[in-house]
Amino acid sequence: MRVLIVGAGFGGVAAAIELRRHGIDDVTILEKAPDFGGTWFYNSYPGCACDVPSQLYSFSFAQRRDWSRLCSPQEEILDYLHGVARSLGIDRLIKTNTRVTGCRWEDAACRWSVTTEAGDVHEADAIIIATGQLHQPSIPAIPGAERFAGHSFHSARWDHDYDLTDKRVAVVGTGASAVQFVPEVAERADELTVFQRTGNWFLPRQNRRYRPRVKALIEHVPGVQAYRRWFMFEYCEALTLAIRHPRTFGHLLHLRSALFMRSQLRDPELRRRVWPDYTFGCKRVLFSSTFLATLGQPNVELVTERIEQMTPEGILTADGRRHDVDCVIWGTGFKTMDFMFPLEIIGAQGRDLRQTWAHGAHAHLGMTVPGFPSMFVMYGPNTNTSGGSIIFYEEAQAAYIRQALQHLKQRGGGALEVRPEVEAATDRELQARFAGTAWTRCDSWYRDTTGRIVTNWPGFMRDYLERTREFAPGDFRFTPKPAPVAV
Repeated sequence: MRVLIVGAGFGGVAAAIELRRHGIDDVTILEKAPDFGGTWFYNSYPGCACDVPSQLYSFSFAQRRDWSRLCSPQEEILDYLHGVARSLGIDRLIKTNTRVTGCRWEDAACRWSVTTEAGDVHEADAIIIATGQLHQPSIPAIPGAERFAGHSFHSARWDHDYDLTDKRVAVVGTGASAVQFVPEVAERADELTVFQRTGNWFLPRQNRRYRPRVKALIEHVPGVQAYRRWFMFEYCEALTLAIRHPRTFGHLLHLRSALFMRSQLRDPELRRRVWPDYTFGCKRVLFSSTFLATLGQPNVELVTERIEQMTPEGILTADGRRHDVDCVIWGTGFKTMDFMFPLEIIGAQGRDLRQTWAHGAHAHLGMTVPGFPSMFVMYGPNTNTSGGSIIFYEEAQAAYIRQALQHLKQRGGGALEVRPEVEAATDRELQARFAGTAWTRCDSWYRDTTGRIVTNWPGFMRDYLERTREFAPGDFRFTPKPAPVAV
């Protein structure tokens, strides 16, 4: 069985490890970047780190005990992924600088044909799309942007050659990336103007380097790391509990967040402008003990008026004020609704995935789509987490996909495809579980233009693990392998 994986981040590497461990050896990973690592290759902005502690944001089977701090910086996470891949021989399966442009199912041959930008064609019995949800930078279409005479870049494509020292810098956006790099930029820039569309709920995150005795305890005392991973798992499940029950458990975390934010925002006017106007947990809760304090520094200004247009000199806001700057940094996140697009994926009988998802992305358990045989998606629709580790989900997905392909091998090959009625039923049940939760109480990047939540899983990490623990053959239709053509 030949399997082709698109994307070499944590998801793609996890899938390859799981398949190879269980005897599916003909695996190739195609990666558009010059190196593998996905999010952790592209995001290298100052202060970049994970906001999930490393004992949980890592593979369960490759627990590292020498992290430098609770939430590891980007370079350590990338080094970790590279180390795991090298130790298991996965790095040899990866073809970098290889951008996939199309995947087409060949009905007669019962296989996938995968085309790259260079014109190469790869054939596979099954494909795994592991591009994830947060990999395509989003820059808003602001009138006059092309006229801006200064420098600009997105946080996920940080220009390390541009020196921010003594510059007038604008940061557009105050999401999860911005709250990490804004304090770093404030230390270098002469003036920093932060443009906020909506405020955020914050919880503290102290992320100092481990003291030597703590580091030694984690590294050398048996059971300490396992306990820390279990504790953080339960802590993250508690955050999901608060989001699922905003009037009870959510109210307690809302109070915790509000008290922390008041302690960070001493200026009443700044506090008024920063304060979010939506239910705690409706949007991504941010973790930082430095961002809010940075907004009160003398060289930092928070602007909450709407951006009207850009001029050659800078940014014009709705109050008629022009903000002259030398550089604009877009901290505006990613195209979360695009998933693997603009990659063209054509399934059985010429079915186009973009058209199939025209009214919102959907997939059985976030992985399989009717009409697209032997195609699996990792970190697909409704598998994002607001209170946990995506690596936990990706490990569960890798095991599920491996079981599916093993079952297909046992049947003598061919293809498998989730039954439409099964996928429709699980999607209805999934969407119904959002009722009454904080996720439904505002607009966010979790929702499409119709208001349907297409990114997040509505429950707990343990729920998802239980749903995906065993592959259910009865949920799928199987197509036998075509007989060889007589010559």
